[in-house]
Amino acid sequence: MSDNIKTTTPVQQNASVGSVAYALLQNMRPKQWAKNGFVFMAILFDQKLFDADWFLRVLATFALMCLTASAVYIVNDIVDVEKDRQHPKKKFRPIASRRLPVNVAIIAAIVFFVGAVLGSLLIDVKLTLVILGYIALHVGYSFIFKNIVIIDVFAIAGGFVLRVLAGAVVIEVAQFSPWLYMCAALLSLFLAVGKRRQEYILMGDKAETTRSILKEYNLNLINDMLRLTITTTAIAYTLYATEAETALISREYMLLTVPFVYYGLFRYLYLIYVKEHGGDPTEILFEDRNLQITIGLWGILLILLFYVV
Repeated sequence: MSDNIKTTTPVQQNASVGSVAYALLQNMRPKQWAKNGFVFMAILFDQKLFDADWFLRVLATFALMCLTASAVYIVNDIVDVEKDRQHPKKKFRPIASRRLPVNVAIIAAIVFFVGAVLGSLLIDVKLTLVILGYIALHVGYSFIFKNIVIIDVFAIAGGFVLRVLAGAVVIEVAQFSPWLYMCAALLSLFLAVGKRRQEYILMGDKAETTRSILKEYNLNLINDMLRLTITTTAIAYTLYATEAETALISREYMLLTVPFVYYGLFRYLYLIYVKEHGGDPTEILFEDRNLQITIGLWGILLILLFYVV
C-alpha cells in the first residue's frame, strides 16, 4: 500500500502544478498582447521597420510590455475577484474561479513587474521610465481611476499612448508625427467607450455589481461619447494623412489609407450595435475576419507607400 502511495503522489502533485501554471498563463491573457502592437507604430511610420537593429529593440520592447501588461491583468483580477464572480463571463477567469491561488498570482505579478523593469534597463533607461509610468497608471486604475466616471476610459487610453511612446523611445525617431499619438489616444478612447457600452448592456440592472462605475453612465451618454470619439478619431487620422510633414510621401497617396481606417471604425460599430458582440476589442479582432483583412490591407498599403513608392 505504501508503495502505491509513493508512486501516485508525485503524479498528482505534477498535475496540480501543471494546472496552476496553465491557469497562470490564462490569467496573463496572451490574446490581449495584441494591444502591445502599438509599440511598432514609431518604427513603422518612421521608415525603420526593416532596420534589423532597431526592429530587434522594438521587438524586445514588445515582449517587455507584454510581461508588464500580464502583471497588470493579474493585479486587476485580484482586486476585482469578488465582482468578477458575479459576472457571467468573468467568473470563469482563473482567480475568480479559484483555479489560480491568490498567493501564487501575487508572486507572479511581482516577478513580472521586476523582470520587465530590469529588462528595460538593458535596452534604454527611457523605456524604464515609460514602463514605470505604465505600471503606475494601471495600478492606479485598478484601485482608483476605474471608479471615477469618464476618467476610467481616459486612463485606458493613456495606456495605449504609453505603448506608442515605449516603441518611440527605443529607436532614433526622426519623422514620427505627434498626430499619431493623438490618433492612438482617440482610437483607444473609442474602443474603451465601446467596451463600456457592451458591459452596460450585458449586465443590465446588475451592472453595478460587477463594475460599480457603470452606475454613473447611461446609454445616451455612452452613445454620445462613441459618436464623438469615432468622429475625432477619423478626423485626426485624415489630418495626419493630409497635413503631417512626417508622412514622408505625397499626400494624395497617403489618402489612400483613409478609407481602410473609416471602414474599420464603422465595422467595429456594426459589430457592437448590430451583432451585439461583447465589446472587447481584442476578442472582436480575433473573431471578425473582415476586420483582420482590413487591418492587414491597411498595413500592407502603408508598407508599400513608406518603403516602396
